[in-house]
Amino acid sequence: MKKAIYPGSFDPITNGHLDIIKRAQNLFTEVHVAVIHNPEKKAIFSMRERIDLIKECFAGQENIFVEGFEGLLVDYAAQKNIFTIIRGLRLVSDFDYEFQMALINRKLSPKLDTVFLMTDEKYSYLSSSLVKQIASNGGNVQEFISANVLDFLQEKAKK
Repeated sequence: MKKAIYPGSFDPITNGHLDIIKRAQNLFTEVHVAVIHNPEKKAIFSMRERIDLIKECFAGQENIFVEGFEGLLVDYAAQKNIFTIIRGLRLVSDFDYEFQMALINRKLSPKLDTVFLMTDEKYSYLSSSLVKQIASNGGNVQEFISANVLDFLQEKAKK
């Protein structure tokens, strides 16, 4: 059984994230979507909301596991007995940061490897930050996120 972790803040989860998860399902028997609490980022959704939205996106798919965590990814991976991290790459500029993270994770946990998946080109410009910025200014983000995330985002904006 080959398991992998796909970590991220997913605030909100975008179609680019969903694309990476779906393609990871072709490579691994289990994909663990690990929702990170990042105090440096101002989240629009709580961790519980993000977890629930991702679970809705993959309802009925028994090889996708979604949960939140705090702390170091290497500790979470060790706790789950998982030795592969999945990271999505959009542009060449992502590679510098992701390569650095992969090396430091392997330094902290030598058994841990990182697999990079290139996003579909139609999502190469897409990020959660851009979705939040567009949505907060009243723009249409329908083509960037799943229907359940859009509905939740619109409900949250009304409050």
